Amino acid sequence: MRRTARFLLAFAVALLLMLCFRTWAFTICTVDGEGLAPMLQSGDRVLVNRWTYGLRIGKPLGYGRIGKCQVQRGDLVAFYHPEQHDKVLICQCKAVPGDTILHDDKLLIVPGRITCAAADHYWMESIGQQNMIDSHLLGFISEELIIGRATTIIYSHNTREPFWRGWDSSRFLMPL
Repeated sequence: MRRTARFLLAFAVALLLMLCFRTWAFTICTVDGEGLAPMLQSGDRVLVNRWTYGLRIGKPLGYGRIGKCQVQRGDLVAFYHPEQHDKVLICQCKAVPGDTILHDDKLLIVPGRITCAAADHYWMESIGQQNMIDSHLLGFISEELIIGRATTIIYSHNTREPFWRGWDSSRFLMPL
């Protein structure tokens, strides 16, 4: 009986640690599409560091970040879709607050922090031209939607293949 209780306690602690790790430190996102090919391919499982830009604090306390750092131009950033908050996208940051960019022959200025209440915004782009879902369609991405920086491809599996096939060993633990 004591042995079972110790096992259950160890299992509960391990589960709690895993949940804390996935909630506050890192998360795993699955790439669906070729918007960042050849860097990221459909089926890649990508590790996202939630601490890169500071720990995100949301509801019910209101938005904020502990240990806030700015997104850098060129970073691969994971963020929530502005309209479908359960969908996560990964794009490359092409412009940071204060930058001026040319889009459809129009000059756009990435808005910066004007007042304490205003949030920073970033211009995110895909690399590939197929199935692009980025700032061209979504507009500027608010800092509030940013989850973290994509750091490593953990593994890659072609979802069209059966479980026992479709693994790409060359992409195992590949840094980005």
